[in-house]
Amino acid sequence: MSPSPSSPNPLSDVDQQALDWFARRQRALTAAEEAAFHAWLQADPAHRAALARWHGDWRQLDDLPVDGIAQLRRQLAADLAAAKGASTPASRGRRDWLAGVAAIAPRAALATVALSAAGGGYLAWNRWQQQPLYAGDFRTLRGQQQDITLPDGSTLRLDTDTRVAVALYRERREVRLLGGQAVFHVQGDQARPFAVLAGAVRVTVVGTRFSVRHTPEIPGAEEIRVQVEEGRVRVAGGAGSPVMELRGGQRIAADANGRLGLIGQVAEAGIAPWRDGRITFDNTPLAQVLAEFGRYGSTGLLVRDADVAALRVTGTFDPHRLENFRRVLPRVLPVALRRDGAVTEIVSTRAQ
Repeated sequence: MSPSPSSPNPLSDVDQQALDWFARRQRALTAAEEAAFHAWLQADPAHRAALARWHGDWRQLDDLPVDGIAQLRRQLAADLAAAKGASTPASRGRRDWLAGVAAIAPRAALATVALSAAGGGYLAWNRWQQQPLYAGDFRTLRGQQQDITLPDGSTLRLDTDTRVAVALYRERREVRLLGGQAVFHVQGDQARPFAVLAGAVRVTVVGTRFSVRHTPEIPGAEEIRVQVEEGRVRVAGGAGSPVMELRGGQRIAADANGRLGLIGQVAEAGIAPWRDGRITFDNTPLAQVLAEFGRYGSTGLLVRDADVAALRVTGTFDPHRLENFRRVLPRVLPVALRRDGAVTEIVSTRAQ
């Protein structure tokens, strides 16, 4: 005999009451409803615990894969059309729908159905939920740095030539790092995870301090780098990549497709030496070094010879004082500086 199809476990009376209040409180309550809610909440400690479980389960939707959320929405829309007029989430159509998505997030899915019934329709609720409480776009020019304090108390330090888009929602906080690098000091909030999206990489935290770099315009420096100063972060790469957890003092890099490398240790210079006006290179091709300096301003330096461009540089420099780099370069590499009008070409001395 084959087993019968599984179905969601029936809710207890307390869970059903908590779900009802959870759904109703997504809209503004009347004074009488608000008084009734607080009376119910104080009547039994089990009521408060049940409501807290619904809030926690609802937040699990943020962890669903994109295709899982899409399935959730498609099936809910179909169910609403088939069961139009039903007055309770316990209707047969919705029980069948819940059984179909139980493997994804059964309690959170049930909360979605209840919100649809109590809040005027899923699409209206979804539009409301997706409206940010705060949104802002920020950009620094070449040679400029900027400190930003968000309404939640989190702070961002943007390096030169950096672009970010910030959106704070009711259930989550997101920053898109469109280019450049930044240090994030996140104010803890268990109810609203904080995520940084850089290319194919997603960094999720609750409260910590870390840096993210995303410079796809620099050849050889297209990888996305995450470095943690304190706390913990979760780093998710592209499809098929495992989620990696970093602690203070650890770093990781991903290629442009989001493939994560191995976890390493943060260099002695720290997660963001640029905060102190320093750039550190470790066996870095000269062409990439010049491109990095170019993020802070015009260098006036040019390399035409591919062999010279491939020469490796190690050291720490102030990007705003290129005269020091110019003076040191011929001492550490077999090159000379040849002035040609407003441009100085770096040429090889090996053939001379």
